[in-house]
Amino acid sequence: MTASRAKKQIVAMGGGSFSVEPEGSALDAYVLALTGKPRPKICFVPTASGDAAMYITKFYEAFGDRAEATHVGLFGRPRTDMERVLTSQDIIYVGGGNTANMLAVWRVHGVDRMMREAWERGVILTGVSAGMICWFECGVTDSFGPLTALRDGLGFLPGSACPHYDGEKDRRPTYQGLVRGGFPAGYAADDGAALHFVDTDLAVCVASRPTARGYRLRAESDTIAETPLSVRLLS
Repeated sequence: MTASRAKKQIVAMGGGSFSVEPEGSALDAYVLALTGKPRPKICFVPTASGDAAMYITKFYEAFGDRAEATHVGLFGRPRTDMERVLTSQDIIYVGGGNTANMLAVWRVHGVDRMMREAWERGVILTGVSAGMICWFECGVTDSFGPLTALRDGLGFLPGSACPHYDGEKDRRPTYQGLVRGGFPAGYAADDGAALHFVDTDLAVCVASRPTARGYRLRAESDTIAETPLSVRLLS
C-alpha cells in the first residue's frame, strides 16, 4: 500500500499575531489548532528582524504555555542542526521585518531548501508580513525603503502577495499599480486576516477582527479587479 502524501499547508498573515496582540492572537490559535495536537512543536524564525531579542522573547511568552516552542537564529553562529530542527516541527512561524534581507540570509545557509522540505513533509508554514510575502513568487515590500516590488520570493505559492493592506495607506495603491503594470495576480490581506492554503489552493480566509478582509487581485485590461474573499471570523 502506498503511504498517503502529506498535506502541505501555509497560513499567510497580513498583520497582527502575537507581536501586537500579547493577550493571544486568534490567528495564532487557529494555526495551533490545525495540528490537532494539544501541545504542538513550533519553531520561530526571526531572521527578518535580525533575530531581535525582544521579538524572540514575545514569541516564547505567547507560545511557551501552549506549545513546545523553540527558535532558530541565523545571526552570530547558526546552529548546526537547523535542518533537523525545522523539518521535525509541527509549525514553523516566520516573523516580520526585512523580507529581502531574510531571503538572502536563508539562501546563504540553505534555509530556503529546508523550508521546502519541511512544507513537503507536512509542517505547517506560517508567518506575518515578511512571513506572508516570502512563500509567494513575489510581493510588495518596504525592504528597500519605499514600497516596491520584491520579485525573488520562494515561490511555494504562485503569484504575488501584499500584507498590511488596510494598515498602511500606500499598500493598496502600490500593489494595484504593480499588478496593473504586469505584476502577477495574487492576494492581499488586511491586518488581522490570514489566507490558509492547502497545497497551493486557497482553502479559507480567516480573520481575528470583524473588519479584516482578504482580497484576490488581477489585471483586467487597464483596470484592476479586486475581489473580496469570503471571511471566517475567528472567536
